[in-house]
Amino acid sequence: MRKHKPMSFDELLKDLQGQKTMQQDPDHVSLDELFNETFMRKHSGFTSFGDFLEKGNFQAQTQEDIQNIPDELFDRHVDRETDFADWKSMLDAATTNHAGKQ
Repeated sequence: MRKHKPMSFDELLKDLQGQKTMQQDPDHVSLDELFNETFMRKHSGFTSFGDFLEKGNFQAQTQEDIQNIPDELFDRHVDRETDFADWKSMLDAATTNHAGKQ
């Protein structure tokens, strides 16, 4: 049995590269699944990751879109709107949370 460790966003993107489609990758987790309603309610005042992005005026539909947001801006938004200090902390917690449910 493979043990899951928290994956950084860059590692996740590298892992997904080369896949013909995200649906063909059984390990792919959508942003909505990773940052589900329960997670978002627990760590922020939002019920969805989309609402969280919208509040920061970020236009992001994919993980690549999020990677293209300047780190400083996104970290500031995460710090202001969630109980995490930065994006990496939020992503690591969501990844760990999701892996624990598998």
